[in-house]
Parts: sequence; structure tokens; C-alpha cells
Amino acid sequence: MAPPPHRRALLLLPLAFLLLLVAPPRADAWGKEGHIMVCKIAEKYLSEKAAAAVQALLPESAGGELSTMCPWADQVRWHYHWASPLHYANTPEVCNFKYSRDCHNSRGEKGMCVVGAINNYTEQLYSYGKKTSYNLTESLMFLAHFVGDVHQPLHVGYAEDEGGNTIVVHWYRRKTNLHHVWDVSIIDTAIKDFYNRSMDTMVEALKMNLTGGWSDDITHWENCKNKRSTCANDYAIESIHYSCNYAYKDVEQDITLGDDYFFTRYPVVEKRLAQAGIRLALILNRIFDGDEADGIPLQVQ
Repeated sequence: MAPPPHRRALLLLPLAFLLLLVAPPRADAWGKEGHIMVCKIAEKYLSEKAAAAVQALLPESAGGELSTMCPWADQVRWHYHWASPLHYANTPEVCNFKYSRDCHNSRGEKGMCVVGAINNYTEQLYSYGKKTSYNLTESLMFLAHFVGDVHQPLHVGYAEDEGGNTIVVHWYRRKTNLHHVWDVSIIDTAIKDFYNRSMDTMVEALKMNLTGGWSDDITHWENCKNKRSTCANDYAIESIHYSCNYAYKDVEQDITLGDDYFFTRYPVVEKRLAQAGIRLALILNRIFDGDEADGIPLQVQ
């Protein structure tokens, strides 16, 4: 059976046609560093089979590391304009996410949001090792990126302010917008102030938390009814919760956000980066290990 039109479009539209499409730009989810960190965490929790499949699918330019390709989906957005709505989902200014109501693009096409994209590319990757018309290298790179995206709280934000993009704020002395604060500024400030400007040091700290303070939580981070569909719906529900209770809370136009906001929101950013990495590994392990994955304890390789 042929895939639905929106699924075929995700990978099979000719590049010349894609370049003619126009979509409004949005801020990227997590900056480059955030996406790299998510995938560095995931790489350490891949099963042997999953790691081998990822290696086989990665382009030569990746140098054998999934993390080098995790910002890719942002880097190609000017070519793949149709993919812009796949980086986020919006709610009608309510603190809950409903797939049937919220997962669509500006033309009302269902499934064209970050949750639909995660489920779609996961389904494509299940065809690994079989005859397929999908570009599974791109499927992998899109999936790795979008799992990171759905964990950035404001990528499940309000439609009215475009996930905080139209809320102008000052991050200490620098003028920016609320979305960018969560994409980039909180992470950059933490790397500078806590980790001697080293992203790798921050990654190691997150990994230590995963084997320490968060170790009891990991088994609960993937719980949902339909594991084949990746639990992405649950991740979006979590993100709108964090958006309402942390990202948007006490914020108004032209406000200056400083230490109070940073120190109360940074723990949320840390946790979401770690959850994204663990969950990406779980998804890939399930794809490439099949039903065996649920019986294999998640552990650092």
C-alpha cells in the first residue's frame, strides 16, 4: 500500500520543487549545541544492533558520529521548506496538547507537526533491511533532530506567539525573544558559567546525572501505551506543561530575564536534554532490535 500523500512528500519531493515553496521562518529548536548534546547522550545508550544500523545509515560526512548530524534538519530548512512545521506543534493558548486538534500545518494538513514527524520517520526506519523507497539516512537524521525538538518546551507552545518567538525579552543585557532564550541562551549561559565554556564538559555532567540522580527515573521516561508510535504524543504533553509552568510563567513583553529566571529554569533544560537523549536511544533500540528491545535493560555501552 502506498504511504499517505504527506508521508510521500516528506522525502520524495524533488528538490527543485521544494525550493519554490515558501514557509515563514521560525527559530530553531535547541541551538546546535543542544541537538549535539542530545545525540551524544543517545549514542552512549544504543544497543549493539542499533549502533551498527546507525553507523551503516550515517553519511560519510558524519565521521561515524550521530551527534554531528543532529543539527542537520535545521541546516537544510531553506531547502526543505515543507519541513518547517515538523519542528514544532502549537496549541490554541491552552496548557494541553491534543494531536487531533494541534498536529497540522498552516494549511490544515494533519500529521504535519513534530509529533507526526517523529512517528512518521520512526515508521520509515522500521523498513531498514527491506526494500524501500525511503531515504533512510535522511529518516534517521530527521528523527534524531525532531526527538530533540519535541523536548524543547516552547516547541509545544502557543500559536498566538509562535512558541514565544514574538515575545521580546532581554536576556540579562541582550535583546532577544523568549523562544531563543530556551533554544540557546539558557544553554549558552550554563556552558559559560558552569562548564568553562565546554559543551563536552556539560555533556559529561548530564551523563553523570543519568547514572546518579536521575537513574531511578529513566525506567519511567518511556512509559506510554503505544511504544511503536514512540510516545511522542506524551513528550508533547510534557512540553506544553513545562511551557505553561516555566517558560511563559511571569514573562511579559520587554521584560528583563536574569538570575532568578535562569536558576529556576535551567534544571528543566537539563532534564529535557537528558530525556531527549535517553528516549532517542530507546526509540532507535526498539527499531533495530525489534521486540527484543523491551527486554534489554538500557545501559551505557
